[in-house]
Amino acid sequence: MTEALVSPDRTFSLEDLNTLTESDMQRVNQVITENLASDVVLINQLSQHIIYSGGKRLRPILVLLSAKACGYSGDDDALLAAVVEFIHTATLLHDDVVDESEMRRGQKTANNIWGNEAAVLVGDYLYSRAFQMMVRAESMRIMDLLADATNTIAQGEVLQLLNIHDADTTEEKYHEVIYGKTACLFEAATRIGAILGDSDTGLEQAMADFGRHLGTAFQLVDDALDYTANSDELGKNVGDDLAEGKPTLPLIYAMQHGNDEQKALIRKAIEEGGLEHISAITNILDETGALAYTLGQARSESTLAKAAIKSLPQNEFKQALLFLADYATQRGY
Repeated sequence: MTEALVSPDRTFSLEDLNTLTESDMQRVNQVITENLASDVVLINQLSQHIIYSGGKRLRPILVLLSAKACGYSGDDDALLAAVVEFIHTATLLHDDVVDESEMRRGQKTANNIWGNEAAVLVGDYLYSRAFQMMVRAESMRIMDLLADATNTIAQGEVLQLLNIHDADTTEEKYHEVIYGKTACLFEAATRIGAILGDSDTGLEQAMADFGRHLGTAFQLVDDALDYTANSDELGKNVGDDLAEGKPTLPLIYAMQHGNDEQKALIRKAIEEGGLEHISAITNILDETGALAYTLGQARSESTLAKAAIKSLPQNEFKQALLFLADYATQRGY
């Protein structure tokens, strides 16, 4: 990244973010391409399908920005950004099988094209490749961090599975799930940057806090968008969470604040799954303020994320991180 690309006196934009990270993301993409190579043709086809299917690449970007913000100038940021992306991609492959998803990022899911068996096994391949790659960074702390994060992600997915069709899921249980399935890898990405920059304990924790709050905000917004976005923008079918019987925060809040008739309908929808009552449920979420509450929680998480890095020096990397905290709650997909 070239320093001083963006004046601290003007508003940071998505275009600025892309410009700031372009050269380093090219390095990350090169690492990804080199490490996707396999003698097994199906692994190449399936891995490339999901890796290059148009995702936001937020997690690798967070590794890059955090490392630069903490003064790192070496090459391992690209390697570890690719590791984080491989771990994330493996979770997506497995998630889509568990959820029986047919669309992701506006395209057919890998399991929809190649079948569940191939998707699960290639997900396993990406996990194992990620661990091969992280060894090259020769940092026991980072290996320990990513091993713990990967385990936490798996636990989060199991917790979510246990909550499916459970209309009595609490807000506390919901937050346990979204920490495991989403926020924990954001947290790991930003902590990696701080470790690479040889940051002191306080700054490392601040960067980790930023990532955790940012990841939580993203997931909260995702769960609200499942009822408000359109399928083309969202890149998947609207109402997927309801169809799968997932009790996300909008439904949990509406269950707590709706009248008896509304509660009964939501309970039925969660316990049975499907989209038969999607219109009525969406109306209930509006009437009870459930969507507003969820988005309000996301904004609170965004505010906490920004507060966590208040002590970082003012530069374009900090600007980019602060922009992402705002972007998390302002996006429409």
